[in-house]
Amino acid sequence: MDQKERRPRTASGRTTAERRVQRTGRPQGDDGRKQSSRRNQKRRRRRRLRIYAFLLVVLAVLGLLAAVLWKRYSPTKEKYDLKAYYGIQSEEQVAVTMDNQVVEPNAKVWDGKVYLQYETVRDYVNSRFYFDQGNNTLLYTLPKDIVSVEVGSKEYTISKEKKSEDYVILRTEGSTAYVALEFVQQYTNMDYEVYDNPSRVAVVTKWGKKTVASVKKDTQVRYQAGVKSPILTSVKKQDEVTVIETEGSWKKVRTKDGFIGYVKTSALRAPEEKTVSRKFEEPEFTSISKDYTINMAWHNVTNQDANSGVLQMIAKSKGLNTISPTWFHVSDTSGNINSIASAEYVGYAHQADVEVWAAVRDFDGGINSYEESLQLLKSTESRATLINQLISESLRVGVDGINVDFEKISEECGEHFIQFVRELSVRCRQNGLILSVDNYVPKTFNTYYNRKEQGIVADYVVIMGYDEHYAGSPEAGSVASYNFVKEGIEETLKEGVPANKIISGMPFFTRLWKETAKTKEELASQKGTEAAEYTMNVTSEALGMDSAQAVVDQSGAEVTWDETAKQDYATWSDGTTTYKIWLENDKSIEPRLQLMKDNKLAGTAAWALGQESESIWNLIFKYVN
Repeated sequence: MDQKERRPRTASGRTTAERRVQRTGRPQGDDGRKQSSRRNQKRRRRRRLRIYAFLLVVLAVLGLLAAVLWKRYSPTKEKYDLKAYYGIQSEEQVAVTMDNQVVEPNAKVWDGKVYLQYETVRDYVNSRFYFDQGNNTLLYTLPKDIVSVEVGSKEYTISKEKKSEDYVILRTEGSTAYVALEFVQQYTNMDYEVYDNPSRVAVVTKWGKKTVASVKKDTQVRYQAGVKSPILTSVKKQDEVTVIETEGSWKKVRTKDGFIGYVKTSALRAPEEKTVSRKFEEPEFTSISKDYTINMAWHNVTNQDANSGVLQMIAKSKGLNTISPTWFHVSDTSGNINSIASAEYVGYAHQADVEVWAAVRDFDGGINSYEESLQLLKSTESRATLINQLISESLRVGVDGINVDFEKISEECGEHFIQFVRELSVRCRQNGLILSVDNYVPKTFNTYYNRKEQGIVADYVVIMGYDEHYAGSPEAGSVASYNFVKEGIEETLKEGVPANKIISGMPFFTRLWKETAKTKEELASQKGTEAAEYTMNVTSEALGMDSAQAVVDQSGAEVTWDETAKQDYATWSDGTTTYKIWLENDKSIEPRLQLMKDNKLAGTAAWALGQESESIWNLIFKYVN
């Protein structure tokens, strides 16, 4: 028998391996191992495929997420429509940036020169420019002269001297006037640059300390703070921008070439303070300033005969150093005046060391409406007539100054009124006359009186600290409560009028109020109107200090102190009518005089002589001496 390896067999005649194959279904030995290995490899491949598939899904999700995040947070390359940004709607318009803001594109180019619409010049560049639309004339007020330019002319006059430029100074297109920026710059501390694509002019009028920053790297200026906001322009490394404000991780900036937008803070170096200036000599509006506290009172003179009472009025006072008689009334819209001025009156006042500032009024004796005052003051010829007559009469009788008491000025008339004050100031300055201007207590609805400009061109700005509740008031109240007077002083100071030019006015009078209940029929007829808010019919009469006290004494009413108004107060009834009165006396006047002193004002003024109690002068003298 060959010596070959034999497989052991069982009793059934099969080898052990054969029987194992029969039980497990898998061959053993080399072939079996190979088959098992192949099966393991398949299992591993399937496992790897599942892993790869999972990874592919994860990568796909991550890719999708990255795409979403990129779309959401990546910087856009979209550029903003610059015509829309500057508000340009037609080819001939030139865009305008004014310091740190984009304004309406109210500029045009003629013969290579940039012209700004007059209203833009007035509102943003130099409010002292004034355009008379009726005469097509541009005026500019200097301390002692008036610059005048006619439409379409290269020539202009200063007083009577003619000068010229090599370009047309003032142009019109329809009813719109345009002024050459080069001419405006002669009289204004401003600078400007002109750029293309789109056509625009960048104007700078504000000087002094500014926050600036240099650019770290090339970057974009965007319309709003955010990488998805469209691009306005690009700035290069080392470019300098003016920083306007910070908004989160962005800064609002102005580029040199007139773009105002946002740059990432990280793209800028640390901001720093820089003083920016331009060589320019501002015209100096000189003023007459008294070296004593002004103690002024208005003298309500209604006719020539009343002038004879001046000595008696002055004799009753104490410390009075200025008197303002109501002598001049504008009689018509052409600028003519009615005058009851008296040289003899002035002589008597001067003998008593009292200056005379003659008052001119646009009511009570001549014109007497907002419409008439507008018609008067919007005409250059009418203003000139009025000023000529005022100066002539003032010099004739020898007054020391003119007091402007114009109370019929509407918002529309505001720019014409302040031009009148400017022009009058020139003539007063030329003739050594003091100019003072009366004003209501500042409110949001009377800002057009332009008290700041008054404080520059006039010598004194007078606050009429009374008529808080007036003759036609729908409800009873104090004529001049403490807070009303205090607000008048504080707001006038806030508007930029120097304290040493402010005169605080106070009343020598009060009002006796009479209230009667409205009937059901009256309330029904007033339903839906402002009058319906008040349940009482209110009337009043003005009373001087002594007369008011006499009325209270006669009524037997109890007088109490109103701490808010800082006045004595009384009320009583006769059954159908309720009477109310806030008294003017030493106790009410003193807190107002203290306000004058605390705020270091130029002085005080009172309406009107003859209404005061004799004792009040000792109190006033204590504060003005």
